[in-house]
This record gives sequence, C-alpha cells and structure tokens, in this order.
Amino acid sequence: MTSLERFITEINRLPPMREVIHQLLSVVDNPDSSMDDITQVIQYDPAITAGILKTCNSAYYSTTHPAESVKDAVNMLGTDKVVELALIYSGADTLSGRQEGYGLEEGQMWKYAISSAVVAKEIAVRLGLKSKNTLFTCALLKDIGKLVLHKYVVSARKKIDWLVNEKHFSFLEAEKKVFGINHAELGAIIAKMWHFSPKMIKIIHHHHLSDETMIRDKEVVVVYLADCICMMMGINVGTDGLAYRFKEKAMESLKITAADISLIIADFGMNMAEVEALLKLK
Repeated sequence: MTSLERFITEINRLPPMREVIHQLLSVVDNPDSSMDDITQVIQYDPAITAGILKTCNSAYYSTTHPAESVKDAVNMLGTDKVVELALIYSGADTLSGRQEGYGLEEGQMWKYAISSAVVAKEIAVRLGLKSKNTLFTCALLKDIGKLVLHKYVVSARKKIDWLVNEKHFSFLEAEKKVFGINHAELGAIIAKMWHFSPKMIKIIHHHHLSDETMIRDKEVVVVYLADCICMMMGINVGTDGLAYRFKEKAMESLKITAADISLIIADFGMNMAEVEALLKLK
C-alpha cells in the first residue's frame, strides 16, 4: 500500500462533516436567500439546533423569553451570528480531538480553528467580500489534513525537526519531503472526498500560500493572513506554528497595513471573548 493509499484509508475513518455545512453555505452565499431559508436548513439538524438554543438561552444573553426555535434565535442574535454558531457547532466533533504530532492537546485545534475563522471573517468584512461565511468555514477547516497526518508526524519528528532547524525548511516543506504530501494538500483531498465546493478545496489546499501565484486570489490570501495573525497572537499554534514563512506580499495584495493588523487583533479580543463565553471554551 502506497503512502497516499494509506492516507485515503485513514480519511475514510474520519467522522464526516455534517451535511448541513454544504446546505448552509449554498443558502447564505445566495443573495436571494431569506432568513426563513436559513432557519429551514439549520432546524433539521437536531444537534446544531440544540447548541444554538442553549447558547441563545445562556446567561450571556440574560433573556426573559427563552428561544424555542431557530427562528427565535435568529430574531434574538441576528442571522449572521446564528450562521456562525451553526458552522462552529458543525465542526466541533471533527476538530476537538488531540493532534499529538503537532503538539495540540484536546480542544486546542478547535479553538485555534475558531480563532482563525473569526479573524478571516473580520478581514473579509473589512474588505467588503461577499463570501465572508465561506471564508469563515475555510479558515475553520483549513487544517483538516492534520487530523490524518499528525500520527505520522509523531514517528518522523526527529527528521522533520532536523529539516526545519538544520536545513531551514518550513514545516510544510518538511512534511512534503518526509511524506510526499503536506497537511494542506492532504486537507484538499479530504475536502474533495467530503464534497466541498471547488472554491473551498482550493483555499484549503493553498492556505499557506506555498504556491505564490495564489497571491492574486483574495479569498486564499484572507485565509492565509488570518492563519498568520493567529500565529502572531500565539493561540494554540502547536509545535509547527513558528516554522512557516510570512509573505509580506499578502498584505500588499489586500492593501492591508500593519496598523490594520493591529486593529484586527484588537477586534479579535472582543470577538473571541464573546465566542468563549458562548461556547465555554476556557
């Protein structure tokens, strides 16, 4: 069995993403969709509906009239927040485990994924991009390749560390050298097997901008920059977090300055505090 065949076997053992993600993104990215269209999609997933109602009725909101339906939650929280929570809850089971090879304990990858998603959406809103919810989801799921690769990183750790420290490879380049594939490429394979859209597959594949021609694609660059900002903030980045190269052209392509990054980081503090309060991530 080749390495790729072995990885495909591992992918087939992963718990699949909820079907609601595909349905929800197709609805929210359609400018003609209504609030009713969104609630119709969410309300048929019992686990996500329960999570949203629990969040909506939490002490954080201190409501006198508890929400009894997704429609009530939308009226109380707003469509954008309910969509965001639905996407977060849909990825919780898949992303909450431990990724030993990357030095990530239980729940750390999930929190990092949410952090990246929040930052990506903030950048998308600042740039006026219509695909903000898709970019939120891509940032949330960009590291799904690590779900399979982490156990192999454990056994190859010494060789990877040698390549990074002595040969000055990036972590992504070291993965490729050792396994013939890196976690971004593997993530794109998973995304394809899970029937994600071609746009999402491309963003997950190129979220480290290893192919610099992708710098012309604003959506790819938004997710890349969100990842970099989370690394700058040191949010559960894992052992590979400092072994990547920052590409300054990414900021230039989005016309984002260092001052803009500072504001995004400041806004993130408020946004993430809300997410942690709602989902009790601490």
